[in-house]
Amino acid sequence: MYGVRCVIEQTGEVIRTAMSEARDVETVAQDLARQLIHPHLGFVLFFCSAEYDLPALGDALKQYFGGVRVVGCTSAGEITSQGYGRSCVTSVGFDHRSFSIASELIVEMDRFGLIDAQQLVERLGSDCRSNSLAPIKDHSFALTLLDGLSSREEIVLSALSAAFGSIPHFGGSAGDDNHLTDTHVYYDGKFHNGAAVVVLINTWLDFEVFTTHHILPRGEKLVVTEADSHARRVYELNAEPAAEEYARLIGVSVIDLDHRLFAAHPLAVRINEHYYVRSIQKVNDDLSLTFYCAVENGIVLTAMRPGPLMPNLEALFERLEQRLGTPLLTIGCDCFLRRLEIEADGATEQTSAFLRRQQVIGFNTYGEQFNGMHINQTFTGVAIGRPGGRGAR
Repeated sequence: MYGVRCVIEQTGEVIRTAMSEARDVETVAQDLARQLIHPHLGFVLFFCSAEYDLPALGDALKQYFGGVRVVGCTSAGEITSQGYGRSCVTSVGFDHRSFSIASELIVEMDRFGLIDAQQLVERLGSDCRSNSLAPIKDHSFALTLLDGLSSREEIVLSALSAAFGSIPHFGGSAGDDNHLTDTHVYYDGKFHNGAAVVVLINTWLDFEVFTTHHILPRGEKLVVTEADSHARRVYELNAEPAAEEYARLIGVSVIDLDHRLFAAHPLAVRINEHYYVRSIQKVNDDLSLTFYCAVENGIVLTAMRPGPLMPNLEALFERLEQRLGTPLLTIGCDCFLRRLEIEADGATEQTSAFLRRQQVIGFNTYGEQFNGMHINQTFTGVAIGRPGGRGAR
């Protein structure tokens, strides 16, 4: 019912990872506590299926982990020490001798501004400095976990990006097992809606924050001619009903549009030489399209197609290993549309095995964050080097 992997170096237990497939929430909390708790445990990060009794799970985690700070979110699928998982909990425990970690909850995302962000980042930095581990500059990265159905990610990320300055930042939007009804972040013993968790991680270990995708341009263009940017809803593309024009572009009927087709036929905004995917969430009754990322009147969307996914992942980790050596751990935010594509291609076992070999723990998201940008259909995260590894600071 549970698995554990401990990484033990001369410095001690730097990181432990754990997972539980139990359905009873008290058993889940017991499983994770049994695998993660040790005298130097300083912080726990977890990702879980939304199928659990979340209030009860929150209480159980608070009970079994006592004074240890625990944060996390619900997911659209989990990445465990065994690869891809479903209906389970996956987690990481950090040794306070190697990681000084501070976190805060943003309760109202729509009211969060630059001054709030500056004050929050200052508090996080002060908390991390109290551990006297390493200078904040060049030795810290930030993680954000956002309510994936809040439609307020850009507001929060814009403010945080300005406040973090040169501190690299990544994150993921919480999921709910592809139901698109309720997503939650976890902080201080409770699961929260419409909220965000911000984590600052300071460490003397080497690391690299990254993002990658395998999406390639086709060339056809769609102009957003009517949209509600606040609701991320596009009513018209090329002055035609949005769903009809998108369905025409990919050669299907509107009634056939679903998540798997959205994953196979993404749209993207081009900024300079780079393409940033704007994934479609759903078709509405009025033939409008709701997106996971911000869309505005007048933007030009480029039709895209998935390229080879595994070669893209392999190239990423080859580059990371050249710099860091074999990673101690990679925390990965993997868009749920990528997982749908992998499942449709029958490549789940192959991809799971690769993620397992690369020491990836994480979750399938409703959106990813990278240095202040809200993006879709990417694999985004941080790779952390081993003590004494090739890239040690």
